[in-house]
Amino acid sequence: MPDLKLIYQSEAERYQALVGREDYRHNLLPVILNVDNLEGKDVIELGAGTGRVSCLILPHARSLVISDISHHMLIYGRDRLAALEQSHWSATLESHRALPFADNSADIILAGWSFCYAALDSGEDWQPALEEALAEVQRVLRPEGKLILIESLGTGHKYPHAPEALVEYLKYLDLHGFIPDWIRTDYRFRDEEEAIALTTFFFGDDPMPMWETPEGVIVPECTGIWWKTF
Repeated sequence: MPDLKLIYQSEAERYQALVGREDYRHNLLPVILNVDNLEGKDVIELGAGTGRVSCLILPHARSLVISDISHHMLIYGRDRLAALEQSHWSATLESHRALPFADNSADIILAGWSFCYAALDSGEDWQPALEEALAEVQRVLRPEGKLILIESLGTGHKYPHAPEALVEYLKYLDLHGFIPDWIRTDYRFRDEEEAIALTTFFFGDDPMPMWETPEGVIVPECTGIWWKTF
């Protein structure tokens, strides 16, 4: 299995080459806007990475702060946002468990494929660590603010099949008032060679289900969205 922490610290360009091919049917933004249209809202995005969600939501928010614990990823995401030539955003380093934001300073906090690490990186103490991260979110959100979480529900699967490492974390969300939904965010690659090169880079050497179509080589992906009003 590839070292994901090393990828996040040093492989932003190759990582973006992979995730830039996900959700080729553009299903993600509509489901985010269905949770909240973001109009007139101050948004903080945690774990923004290379800016794949940031670039989607920036035109809809009043303001956007992107943050990530990886300086390498944050610089890459910052440069992508700068290319959009819109000024109502900023960037900062952060840890989910100690957010560098004032109390009651955001209407929306969004975290894509990252909030789970508040639990995953804490071993047997994952639940207290997750609750600490959620308490930080609640501190930063204004009354009636929303937390929106995006997580994988199975790469290579046509229907939700949560990765084993996420099962207890996702069960916690379901039991603590988060509203769930899911969509398909399939990858589309130019050809089989590109599909294999990019999927093995991030997911490892196990064969990944894929099929050829007139549009390109498709790898299925299920993505879950959970949200809660605080």
